[in-house]
Amino acid sequence: MIYFDAAATTPVRPEVLAALAPLYTSDFGNPSSTHSAGETAARALDYARRTAADVLGVRPGDIVFTSGGTEADNLAIKGLALASPQGRHIVSSAVEHPAVLESLAYLQRFHGFRITLVPVDGTGRVDAAAVEAALTHDTTLCTIMTANNEVGTLQPVAEIAAVCRARGIPFHTDAVQAAGWLPVSVTGTGIDAMSISGHKLGAPKGCGVLYVRGVLPLEPLLHGGGQERGRRSGTENVAGAVAMATALKLADQERQAAAPRAAKLRDYLIETVLGSVPGALLTGHRTDRLPGHASFCFPGTSGESVLLEAERAGVLCSSGSACAAGSDEPSAVLTAMGMDRETAQTAVRLSFPPSVRESEVALAARALSGAVERVRRLAGPAGTRS
Repeated sequence: MIYFDAAATTPVRPEVLAALAPLYTSDFGNPSSTHSAGETAARALDYARRTAADVLGVRPGDIVFTSGGTEADNLAIKGLALASPQGRHIVSSAVEHPAVLESLAYLQRFHGFRITLVPVDGTGRVDAAAVEAALTHDTTLCTIMTANNEVGTLQPVAEIAAVCRARGIPFHTDAVQAAGWLPVSVTGTGIDAMSISGHKLGAPKGCGVLYVRGVLPLEPLLHGGGQERGRRSGTENVAGAVAMATALKLADQERQAAAPRAAKLRDYLIETVLGSVPGALLTGHRTDRLPGHASFCFPGTSGESVLLEAERAGVLCSSGSACAAGSDEPSAVLTAMGMDRETAQTAVRLSFPPSVRESEVALAARALSGAVERVRRLAGPAGTRS
C-alpha cells in the first residue's frame, strides 16, 4: 500500500522514537518532583521547550506544550479572547478547521462574542483587505489558518498579521498543516500565537505546541497545579514534548530541500490527473498550495467510492478532513468556496510525506484515474452517483 494521507497523520520517525523511548522507561520521573528522577525529567522538558522555541524564533517561556493541534487552537482562541480586558468581537475565515470554528461558536454561545467569518474565493483563499475591513475597534482577536487542511490553499498570513499588529489586535494562526512545509519562525511576522501538531510531523498522536507571545494574557482551559507557567495545568507529557520538539526540528531542517522537490511531484500529480480524467476539477489554489497536497472533485462519482477503488489499487487517500470522516454532509470548506453540494461530495484528497518517491506519485496518479473510470462505469451512462 502507498500511503497518501499525510495530512491526516504520519508515521513516527525513528529519530523521534529514539528520543522518547528513555522517557517511558529509565527517565520516567515527574518534572515537578524535586528528587533526581524529577530533575532528569525537568531537564528533558526544558530541552524540548528550548528546541521548539529555537525553531519558532521565540523565547522558551512563550511555548506551551499541548495534547495536539485541537487543544492548541482551543487554548489560543478561548484563552486570548477570555483574557482580553476589552472587546467581544473575533474575525476569522469561513474555511477554518473545526477546532477553530467550534471554539468560536462556543465563545459566541456562552460568552456573547460576535464572530465575523470572512468569505473566501473559489480557490479557498481569503482576501487580506477583506480581513482588514472586518476589523473594528471592538475586535479582540483575529485567527486565520496558514494552510487549509482540505484543499491545501495558503493564506496571506504575513500580510494579515502585519495589519493586526498595526491595529493592536492579537493574531493567531493554525499552522498544523503548514509546519514542515513552510517556515514557521514568527520573527518579524507580527504573529502572536501559533498552533502546531506533532503527528503531522512524525511525532506520536497526542502532542502539540502552542506559541503565545508572552506579554499577552491567556486564560487557561485547565486549572490545577499551575504547570506550563499557569497556562496549562496537569503533569507534563515529557515524552510527548520531546517527541514534538524533535520532530519539529527535523522537519524544519529538511524543509528547504524537501518542499521544492515535493512541489514538483505535486504538480506532476495534478497535471496527470487533470489530463487523464475527463471533467476532473482541482480544488484549492493551483500554485499557492502546500507542496505535498493535491485535491480534486470528480463529478459523476461518489468520493467514497473512488477512495475504495483507489485502495483496491494500492493507494490510501481520503475525501478531506479526517476530523469530518463519516459525515454525510458535504465539505464546509468546498461549499464555502462556492461549490455545489453534489460536486463537493465527490472530493478526494491526496497528501504525501516529504520522503515520497517519484514512482509512488506516478502509481497514485494512475490508480486514481483508474478508480474514477471504474466508478463512473459502474454508475452507468446517466452518471448516477454510486
